[in-house]
Amino acid sequence: MDPRIREHAEVVVNHSVGVEPGDDVVIDAHPVAEDLVTALHEVLADIGANPLVVQQRTGKRFRRAYLRNADADFDLPDHEMALFEAMDSYIAIRGDANVTEESDIGGEVQSAYSQARQPLTEERLGKTWCLTQFPAAANAQLAEMSTEAYENFVFDAVLKDWDAVREHQAQMKTLLDDADEVRIVSGETTDVRMSVAGNVTLNDYGEANLPGGEVFTAPVPDSVEGEVLFDKPVYQRGHEITGAHLAFEDGEVVEWSAEKNEDVLTELLTTDDAARRLGELGIGMNRDIDRFSYNMLFDEKMGDTVHLAVGRAYEATVGEGNEQNESAIHVDMIVDMSEDSRIELDGEVVQRDGTFVFEERGVE
Repeated sequence: MDPRIREHAEVVVNHSVGVEPGDDVVIDAHPVAEDLVTALHEVLADIGANPLVVQQRTGKRFRRAYLRNADADFDLPDHEMALFEAMDSYIAIRGDANVTEESDIGGEVQSAYSQARQPLTEERLGKTWCLTQFPAAANAQLAEMSTEAYENFVFDAVLKDWDAVREHQAQMKTLLDDADEVRIVSGETTDVRMSVAGNVTLNDYGEANLPGGEVFTAPVPDSVEGEVLFDKPVYQRGHEITGAHLAFEDGEVVEWSAEKNEDVLTELLTTDDAARRLGELGIGMNRDIDRFSYNMLFDEKMGDTVHLAVGRAYEATVGEGNEQNESAIHVDMIVDMSEDSRIELDGEVVQRDGTFVFEERGVE
């Protein structure tokens, strides 16, 4: 076993989740991630925790078979809810044998399935959890990388000095904490404003998501105005959406288009009423993620980017008395901020062309 896999497992258990002796830990993983699952069992045994492996989250043949034969009238699975209610921690591992396994499942079925399972998502997010990646060959292929290169890419992004990351990103967190309005401008295609007044900024340094590397909050749902061209692809439901363009009025997407797979974008945005409002504003700050890999767990953390998510807002980012956008989906989409771009907080530029005001190069 690659020794980096054991190190990865130790980071997940000790840093990201903070497992304690006696904790009941659910591990959700595809069989291709068996080495990481095995390493996690070793580390959990050292602590005295109780692991249980399931295979629910990742797209596999058995879920495709179920969804293709179901009548789209889904019920909340009480037995799965009982498991989530009983567990102390949840570790989800991405890693696929075929990243397009569910590409021939209709959007209406996928939306209905997501909506029925939304209470499961809320219960899971209410526990201590971590989502991470195993460098499987299928994911390397999607990223257009060799398996070895992808392994190095994943471990470079995951095995970091997370205390140093926290300190660096805390500077951006402080700026957002003190701000009411955010404006994002990129070229002539993106100019969008939103209020974050009263909401909470979180510093992601490898806890719930591993890798970490972003600072994020929730926009006030009805405050978003303007338009955004997402110049990085969005990979959803086994399809690549490119050139996604959204126009907002009074917080809601009123017009949308895409150069490729616009129908998939439409399916996402019509999942429910809240799917056409923003649930997250995130600023990517992990510069060890230096290329796009068609994996939002990494891509949204990429340095010199901003991502906006339509759909559900994380409860922890919503301030007391503010509205939480509640949806069955949470879909991140990325804007490249490395050139001809800026982020303004209350009219003051805090990042220009990917450089923050608190970095050594400075911003004029």
